[in-house]
Amino acid sequence: MRIAAVIVTYNSADVLAGCLASLPAAAEGVELAAVVVADNASADAGPAIARQAGALPVIPVDLGRNAGYAAGVNAGLDALDLDALDAVYVLNPDCRLRPGSIAPLAEALRVSGRGISVPKLVNPDGSLQPSLRRMPTLGRALAEALLGGTLAGRLGRIGEVVTDPRAYERPASYAWATGAAMLISVPALRAVGRWDESFFLYSEETEYCLRAADLGWTTWYEPRAVIEHIGGAGGTDPALAALLAVNRVRLFRRRRGRPAGAAYHAIQLLGQAVRALAGRTVARACLAALLRPGRVHVP
Repeated sequence: MRIAAVIVTYNSADVLAGCLASLPAAAEGVELAAVVVADNASADAGPAIARQAGALPVIPVDLGRNAGYAAGVNAGLDALDLDALDAVYVLNPDCRLRPGSIAPLAEALRVSGRGISVPKLVNPDGSLQPSLRRMPTLGRALAEALLGGTLAGRLGRIGEVVTDPRAYERPASYAWATGAAMLISVPALRAVGRWDESFFLYSEETEYCLRAADLGWTTWYEPRAVIEHIGGAGGTDPALAALLAVNRVRLFRRRRGRPAGAAYHAIQLLGQAVRALAGRTVARACLAALLRPGRVHVP
């Protein structure tokens, strides 16, 4: 299969070189036709690193501004000839791909109805990074607000986050997965269309997977494909966490309507209020953002 990669960068010089260096070995068994590095006006050496990537078929794309992750993906896709490809691998620059890890994902997409395949993510120390998600519902939101995402995920299917390590040992379909690494078939790309740029950062991969599912395309988890993901600061940086909290509510309201969206918003307020009372700085930022979502600062 002919595969292209789209890597979206923003001040990613400290991780980009490692990601690019891992691609040739990761592509064993497939043809890596192009690697687009779509840069959101970085102020570091990231663009230069992309241009000096040696034997890789790199296509640098400069967005000219910090337009967000989804805009970077769209710009990367626009730079590709989809007619000459079977699938496109959307990657974060802080991913290190294991040798031969792309072929199992490509193989999974050969099954009719599968439009997106995702790998097993591990932390730099080799521990599991929970990346699989169930469908967002009011019940799951309430369970996570009261119990926390980790505990709720361990109790059957009541949590949105899949935290049981046993689930990550077998392939299966899921509602969505975190967007660090997603191989998307060209037929699915054409059917689902462009990524939604209104989210800027966070929830755009959720929206894309759920929109794909609306059209009959499954998100498939393939544990034979393993990627080391350094991970961002969404859970520790107050501004990023606030943006994530607001975008989750926006997406739920958009898909389920105003009454359900208002209930989801109230549940999110409850969960963040409980954690803010416990002294968590990130929760305080999320609570303030949920109370005044129109004033959320875009990092």
